[in-house]
Amino acid sequence: MSRPWCYAVAILLCACSTHHASGFRVGLVTPGSVTDAAWNSGAYAGLQEIHDSLGVQISHIEARSPAEQSEALRSYAAQGYALVFAHGFEFQDLAERVSASYPNTVFVVTSGRRARLNVSPLIFRLEEASYLAGMVAAGVSKTGTLGFVGGIQLPPIEAAYQGWVNGAKSVNPKIRSRVVYLNSFDDVAAGREAALALMGAGADVFHHNADAAALGLFQAVKTHPGVYVFGANTDQAGLAPGHVLGSAVIDLPRAFRLIANEVKQGNFTAHVEAFGLKSGVVKYVPDPRLDSVVSAPLRAQVTAAADSISSGTLLAAPRPASMEAFSRHLAPKAFSRIGT
Repeated sequence: MSRPWCYAVAILLCACSTHHASGFRVGLVTPGSVTDAAWNSGAYAGLQEIHDSLGVQISHIEARSPAEQSEALRSYAAQGYALVFAHGFEFQDLAERVSASYPNTVFVVTSGRRARLNVSPLIFRLEEASYLAGMVAAGVSKTGTLGFVGGIQLPPIEAAYQGWVNGAKSVNPKIRSRVVYLNSFDDVAAGREAALALMGAGADVFHHNADAAALGLFQAVKTHPGVYVFGANTDQAGLAPGHVLGSAVIDLPRAFRLIANEVKQGNFTAHVEAFGLKSGVVKYVPDPRLDSVVSAPLRAQVTAAADSISSGTLLAAPRPASMEAFSRHLAPKAFSRIGT
């Protein structure tokens, strides 16, 4: 259960000494905890980077329900914040509705899907890094079965999963990949249970895009020798040392800083901003301590694929056709889908 929005704001405003009534201010609204060591923590690091590099005032609100999220966006805009990051695909429609009443605030929707008036999306092609992770996974797997744990079945997560599968099949066309969607980004126990179920089905190498729920996946992997996992959104090698072969990373601090600098200088106009491997914002980060697990020829193959993706000669995965018209359909229980 999420705590009431007003309580979250009270806690955060008391804790944030940089929240004032005037000047250039940047707000961040996340749909989950910034302690998830993944998507939300990366955004919070980006907010801190804006403060440290640009010397501007910042604030953060955690808002889980659509009503809380809408009110948080509206609150920042009403207070005159110049820039508000709405952190997640699910914020697109909310930001558009709120922005209509506040034309002087720039709303940036991470993993958004379209630019409208003063609303701009940041699109991260994480599938390009997940493609490389899938290549390594297929080359390392002993069982020929991979596992993927997703939070909610949103189009950006589907794209990352498809990149993982495509990369794996480029190395081993017969590889099998099983996917579980938890219908949650917060249920650590469900993440662990899903991982154990997938291990029971033969999976010995995992990837995820499940935010805090993935902490359960890392817990499960740590107790199973010979089982490996790839991190998502941030470098997660520290969550299961000796088991994390690499991570598909989004350098959110860099992306946030670039946008905030444009807005602060008055050079920003609403547009679609996309980042892939070529930008350096999205990248595959291997753990060098596990280089011995990955053969030199496979590492060379991964490097070549990364170059091809960056040059545009290799497509990691098509963006889901549902990106524009997507409306969320939540399954009634965890383990909403298990597929191959």
